[in-house]
Amino acid sequence: MLMIYMQQQQQYVTTNHDDGHSLLLKLSENDPLFHKKKKLLQLLGISPDECIHLKAPYTAVVLNSVLDQLLQKARIMTFNEVDLYFDATDVIQLVKFNNPRNELEALHSVLLLIDNSILSAKHLRVDVLQDLREMILDKINALGNKIRQDTVLAQNVSCDKETCLLQWGEGAGVQTKLDIAYVEGAGRGAIARENLKAGDIALEIPVTVIISEEAVHKSDMFPILEKFEGITSETMLLLWSMKEKHNRDSNFKFYFDALPAVFNTGLSFGVDALLELDGTLLLEEIVQAKEHLRSQYDELFPALYHDHPDIFPPDLYTWEHFLWACELWYSNSMKVVFPDERFQTCLVPVAGFLNHSINPHIMQYGKVDSTTNSLKFPLSRPCNAGEQCFLSYGKLSCSHVVTFYGFSTQADNPYDVIPIDLHDADDSENGSQMSDWTMHMVRGMQIGKRNDHKSIKGAPETCIYTLSKLIRMETQKQPLIV
Repeated sequence: MLMIYMQQQQQYVTTNHDDGHSLLLKLSENDPLFHKKKKLLQLLGISPDECIHLKAPYTAVVLNSVLDQLLQKARIMTFNEVDLYFDATDVIQLVKFNNPRNELEALHSVLLLIDNSILSAKHLRVDVLQDLREMILDKINALGNKIRQDTVLAQNVSCDKETCLLQWGEGAGVQTKLDIAYVEGAGRGAIARENLKAGDIALEIPVTVIISEEAVHKSDMFPILEKFEGITSETMLLLWSMKEKHNRDSNFKFYFDALPAVFNTGLSFGVDALLELDGTLLLEEIVQAKEHLRSQYDELFPALYHDHPDIFPPDLYTWEHFLWACELWYSNSMKVVFPDERFQTCLVPVAGFLNHSINPHIMQYGKVDSTTNSLKFPLSRPCNAGEQCFLSYGKLSCSHVVTFYGFSTQADNPYDVIPIDLHDADDSENGSQMSDWTMHMVRGMQIGKRNDHKSIKGAPETCIYTLSKLIRMETQKQPLIV
């Protein structure tokens, strides 16, 4: 499931003076990692509530110094749990470039602060804030050029169904600066029609095109499903899509026609593929997921099609069709926030062609604009004409991506981690700033017959010590590979 990415854990405060500006990136107390981030900021000598003052003379040196201070704070404020766990072991590294995604998030946090400052500025020195804004955009552009990937389009591949979907969408109000094409090594992808800048809206989807709970509520199956004890709205939508896929009069016919016959996620792996994964954490994740889905299916069928064969035809509600629908919703759905603040799991036609990347172009999306009543996908970094435009599905491990999306990222994934629930006396005795963590992690790798500490990349010293003891006990077992 694609998750939303909106800046919710920072507060932006600007105070204007005759002789300058006071800028504050304030860590929200609603941040679930508030105390850990606050502790790290203080360890670095950065006050969570202290303003950074921008005063004359407004030289390039002064502006660079202000920007560096803001970025140091923003990098920590945009950390998630995995970022915080691994990078908090190196205090010096915390104030420097961490990884492209974190840097991009930090830059946009500062950019939003400056934009708010410009809007609230009451005196003539807005030009200084504009200069600071241009410096941030220069950094975003430089980072974008550094992590840019070449796009090679597949030849002699028909995109007729995708073209029909795009034409249907544009006729229904979709506004897009993207085309759909087949990309070598990636399948279908969204390609920029023109050079796009950070902040440009690559795609805009009206609410009327989004498949949400309302589709089920208007169907003939809703009166039956709403009486089914314990059923969720997501499961209702899944069952609705199994039938709607075959409805030739569906309002979403072009969308369903453009969907693949087979998704090839880990949930569909055959026996040979599963045998190749023997002894891995990925196999365990796939098996558990399929067992859960099979249990869910057995709770629904054959009861539903025995009691209501006209609404739930048995030939449309087989286990194979159910699994296909599960893969559809796992790999293509998005959490959308509507103007009334309701979260809904939805399918968003056309947006599903945006592929995932660890270093995406689009990171903040998922909230319907109440003014235009549409879902917008703004760029966080530039995307040149002919380049594939990537979305972020979230900070996901490769095992999760393989299981629920059916692909693996090519770049090193900093979110490949193995959680380990350890309680060791050394945690509280070594004086580490991370001694208050109850759940430890190691980054994805082979853990087996190697006993040296260096084979456990990025793990805090207390975790390495405890894990190495476990490894020595497990030397006769098969290695774990993620």
